[in-house]
Amino acid sequence: MLLDVQLDARPDGVAARARELVGAGVDGLFTFEGPHDVFLPLAVASQAVQTDLMTNVAIAMPRSPMHLANAAWDLQLMSGGRFRLGLGSQIKVHVEKRYGATWSPPAARMREIVLAVKAILTAWQDGTRLDFVGEHTRHTLMPPTFVPGPNPFGPPPVLLGALGPLMTRTAAEVADGLLVMPFHTHRHVRQRTLAAVSEGLALAGRREVAIYPQAIVAMGRTPDEQAAADAGVRGLLAFYGSTPAYRPVLDVEGWGDLQPQLNALSKAGDLAAMFALVTDEMLSTLAVRGTPQDCAAELGRRFGDLSERVCCYFPGYDAPLESIGALRAALAAV
Repeated sequence: MLLDVQLDARPDGVAARARELVGAGVDGLFTFEGPHDVFLPLAVASQAVQTDLMTNVAIAMPRSPMHLANAAWDLQLMSGGRFRLGLGSQIKVHVEKRYGATWSPPAARMREIVLAVKAILTAWQDGTRLDFVGEHTRHTLMPPTFVPGPNPFGPPPVLLGALGPLMTRTAAEVADGLLVMPFHTHRHVRQRTLAAVSEGLALAGRREVAIYPQAIVAMGRTPDEQAAADAGVRGLLAFYGSTPAYRPVLDVEGWGDLQPQLNALSKAGDLAAMFALVTDEMLSTLAVRGTPQDCAAELGRRFGDLSERVCCYFPGYDAPLESIGALRAALAAV
């Protein structure tokens, strides 16, 4: 399996960090839309290293499909055809109160955004007339002045991040790939995610869609490293678990009643109590845990029959480059 990891550096350190990670052997880098822009670091990285690049994810609902298409086209060109546009919807409170944008039913809206972006990219690539009319967005004007022309590397793939059945079905129906959200379990993927993928493929009359699994990884080569990794991952799992939208993952494992407890503690600011509710069993089920070799074996067990690559997160702790390199080496045999 190939390994993609997060390009987790401030913009002024992106080039150096990208070189470090590629030097450790990783096969791709992705950005997450957090405290910094999701596109600009990839523009820098495209000039610093030769590797696959991806937004994972760019929040689409507050953006125009035209903006997304422009950024994707340019990054595809700058990276020499190594870019993938990963899109996501975010939750209502963030869309309305953080981005100041308009909320609407997310699966239907994201379906339209994906189709609109692909229509724009196709018009540029093939020289055909742009004529996309949807409920939420309309793109019918494309004067020659604004056409970048065919991309020598072809249009970049447009991927969609999903967790619930509606969004997963939508991704399988219209996107070039599904980004399986990192908060999940093996059981949830097999019982819920793949069932929704099958439904989406049937709707579109397609036989397959690329699947890009993502995993939260607690990796350590020594007891001290493992303890630090466990603590960082436990915190992220507690916050994910407190979110109502993620309760279905806990329900599959019989832990659904924990979600409102975590939510209440989150609102009260009692982080210690939140983290304490995440048991060792939950840690090992929701995340991938152990030495680099252990993690590679578990990633292969969970995803080896679904994908040729996996995106790994190392949240709340600093995974040494040597450990990342060891993980990549072990994954090469999976």
